[in-house]
Amino acid sequence: MLLPQSGRGRITPAQAHRAVEDGSALLADVREENEFRAGHAPGALFLPLSRLAERPGLPGREDGRGLVLICRSGNRSQQAAHLLAERGVAAVDVTGGMCAWADLGLPVQDAHGAVGTVI
Repeated sequence: MLLPQSGRGRITPAQAHRAVEDGSALLADVREENEFRAGHAPGALFLPLSRLAERPGLPGREDGRGLVLICRSGNRSQQAAHLLAERGVAAVDVTGGMCAWADLGLPVQDAHGAVGTVI
């Protein structure tokens, strides 16, 4: 799947899931630790907005995959996409966040790999 190249696009949860599944994107969850541990998309990278705001750069971005950001509702992930764009890093965010992801019946797991919840 081709992701928007502008660096600040928005995609749906279904588009994000397809991009992660086909290997064309890395999903980064920008929520805080308690939220991530309660329920996140399988394989998502934990990258809280608070940490991202404090540090320049983005670790592990040499693989060429697109970067998709997700949070609970889409607000923090949109902030993270703007912040990264200012640093020259292209990223898109998921409209509706993990709430919309879960509403579509897409997988959500907790820190132990069991079925998780979005908080």
